[in-house]
Amino acid sequence: MSMKHKIIIPETATSDRLDKVLIAQWVDLGIDISRARLQVLIKTGHVGFVKDGKSVIIFDPNHRVTAGEEYTIDMPPTVSALPEAQSMPLTILHEDEDLLVLNKPAGIVVHPAAGNRDHTLVNALLAHCGKSLSGIGGVARPGIVHRLDKDTSGLMVVAKNDNAHKKLSAQFADRSLSRVYQALVWGIPGRMSGEIEGAIGRDPRNRKKMAIVKGGGRRALTHYRVLETFGSIASLVECKLATGRTHQIRVHMSSIGHPVVGDQSYGGAGRSIKGAKKASGTLIERLNAIPRQALHAVEIKFVHPSTDKKMRFKSGLPPDMAALLKYLRKAMIKL
Repeated sequence: MSMKHKIIIPETATSDRLDKVLIAQWVDLGIDISRARLQVLIKTGHVGFVKDGKSVIIFDPNHRVTAGEEYTIDMPPTVSALPEAQSMPLTILHEDEDLLVLNKPAGIVVHPAAGNRDHTLVNALLAHCGKSLSGIGGVARPGIVHRLDKDTSGLMVVAKNDNAHKKLSAQFADRSLSRVYQALVWGIPGRMSGEIEGAIGRDPRNRKKMAIVKGGGRRALTHYRVLETFGSIASLVECKLATGRTHQIRVHMSSIGHPVVGDQSYGGAGRSIKGAKKASGTLIERLNAIPRQALHAVEIKFVHPSTDKKMRFKSGLPPDMAALLKYLRKAMIKL
């Protein structure tokens, strides 16, 4: 059974971070909770307050508080520290005592969460590695340094011990851990290369989505270049992340009018895309038939946490994206 705690913000805490204030208040009340655990609760929608008679859920641990506000924290029931180990096939490109690099297929959730308690990548990793996986990322995310969306495929690095996790997480934080993606997007960007910058936060109209926001978001920067074009219908782009925000590439490409093909959350349906109106119905149907966003992590680079050796791995496009590109190339020849 979940428990609810109420905290009133004191005068001395005005403009402080929400997570910092709540931790301090809970220490005074004798409640034992880590800041990392509290941040997870905030990010998953368990903290809110009433403003102008309406309930407001806060998703940002960095939210600035005001004296007198009363926050309610909904503490979910305790769950097992480790998910169940479940044997699943893994495509591993490299493995040693500290880490492994794998190619995640589309359709696989990285870590257990509400609605996806099993058959996740973490479940498979526990079966493959045992309980030696690093748990720094939280009780439900052993070994996970970074993640990919369920329907995004490609390369990931996983830590197998705490030292590797700390060092890889530090590289992820300072962006020395480099990731490159390829995406099939609708239309042709006005510039063949460039950068997209815009703070990303929860979409105020739909809290399950992300969006470029004017206030409260986190800085996000994506570098892109067009690799191949298919008439005015679509293009294959390479995206390099200078930051690592949730749904960053999907949100940024959609923001410039070129959403990722197959991305139902951010406008990836071809019938609504300007360039697609000139294409044949058969071509549009084929592009819209891909059951997920056409986004793949093709390269990852990092420094090995024990040997300091520079590591670089590449992954070709998965069969669904490769087949779609082959079809587009043939269609362009016939036009």
